[in-house]
Amino acid sequence: MENNIIDEIEKRLESFGYILKDGDKWLIGFVREKIENIIKLDCNIGEIPKELHNIEVDMIVGEFLFTKKNMGQLDIESLNFEAVEKSISEGDTKVDFAIGSGSQTPEQRFDSLVAYLTTYGKNKILTFRCLRW
Repeated sequence: MENNIIDEIEKRLESFGYILKDGDKWLIGFVREKIENIIKLDCNIGEIPKELHNIEVDMIVGEFLFTKKNMGQLDIESLNFEAVEKSISEGDTKVDFAIGSGSQTPEQRFDSLVAYLTTYGKNKILTFRCLRW
């Protein structure tokens, strides 16, 4: 399972347009252990349930990107924040995607993404909380 989660973390990073560099594997491992310990301590459990797996991956990716940005090792401009299609029109119907994306800088969109990745699922994590005696 350990290699599986590392592979998923790397694929999730690649899905955002991040290209792995030398030294990233160590940082990914460090952040993974940190997030796993936070979840285990918050819930008072010894093993993370499979239901929290995707939330764990996103939290690790968010923390990794946050750390890389704060260390000055991340080129935010290289990440892809654009929707696949901005709008689709068919007949008299028009659907717009990416509303407001033009008014935000790439750094603001990056910060929003990191905030989402690191905080989404906190309420779901708490549903696995066990009492400590």
